[in-house]
Amino acid sequence: MTASASAAEPFKVMALYKFADLPDAAAIRPVLAAFCCARRIRGTLILAPEGINGTVAGTPDAIADLHRYLLAEGPFDTRLAGAEIKFSHAREMPFLRMKVRLKPEIVTLRAPEANPARIVGTYVAPDQWNALIARNDVVVVDTRNDYEVGLGTFRRALDPGTRTFTEFKDFVARELDPARDRKVAMFCTGGIRCEKASAYLLAQGFEEVFHLKGGILAYLEQVPAERSRFDGECFVFDERVSVGHGLVEGEASLCRACRHPLTAMECADPAFVEGVSCPHCAGDAARERTLKQARVAERQRQVELARARGLAHLGDDATRTAQEQKCRKQARKEASRQRQSGQ
Repeated sequence: MTASASAAEPFKVMALYKFADLPDAAAIRPVLAAFCCARRIRGTLILAPEGINGTVAGTPDAIADLHRYLLAEGPFDTRLAGAEIKFSHAREMPFLRMKVRLKPEIVTLRAPEANPARIVGTYVAPDQWNALIARNDVVVVDTRNDYEVGLGTFRRALDPGTRTFTEFKDFVARELDPARDRKVAMFCTGGIRCEKASAYLLAQGFEEVFHLKGGILAYLEQVPAERSRFDGECFVFDERVSVGHGLVEGEASLCRACRHPLTAMECADPAFVEGVSCPHCAGDAARERTLKQARVAERQRQVELARARGLAHLGDDATRTAQEQKCRKQARKEASRQRQSGQ
């Protein structure tokens, strides 16, 4: 990245995951959270006995510190060596706060037989992906959820139509057959879901299972746009909403009422009212819509008021602002009390 581009996008974003043996995940959680908060890093990291997953952002120096801490200097020792890590940049801080969560799985499938640490499909490098998915004997499957697929996907890819990753098992049982679909190629945002999905398919008896190493993000970073077989933009789980080739921020936006990603065409729809509704949630029942829109309209009003005053409305910045305002109010009350007691 050039100096001018770096100045325009001062925040560095790190997405990572690693299936690893972390029986001490609960003990690591507060230590990792303190490390990130001390460096004003924001985002979400998920810890589980099976590994780590998440996306965070901060200054380049802060992210470099965290990178070293995770791979060599911190409580993980060398257990995260070889983690799948993807860096990108953002114009503004894409997260509101820092969260380190402890969960049973780093990506929830609820299928104990799917253990990527024991068995996993064949990794396919981004520069080899086009040739694989062009083959007629390969079934291509997008393992992401419906709202992600709606923004962009690879040509010929099957859309499982899932709302959550746990529904992927139902899609496999309904639409795929190991006797018929002998070669299956899967992809997802950063690689983690396909890794677990490939382990699941192998456990179900599928013969050859491939998955895109590093996911769509690696593909968009490494494959030139003129050679791309990916149409649209890739949804990301932060305030950037989507990215395109070169991992530049995309054109998609987010409905603040239902959290559904929106294309430019959907934002031009009459049903789209910023902060209130979009084509995906405007069809709610009249009463529920009225109540919801009243709540989100008030929230949008508060956001706009805070913006006009130069204040943050959500996240850690808003928390600090509220604390500062509370302290000032208490100081005024104390000063008033002292004046009255001195009279």
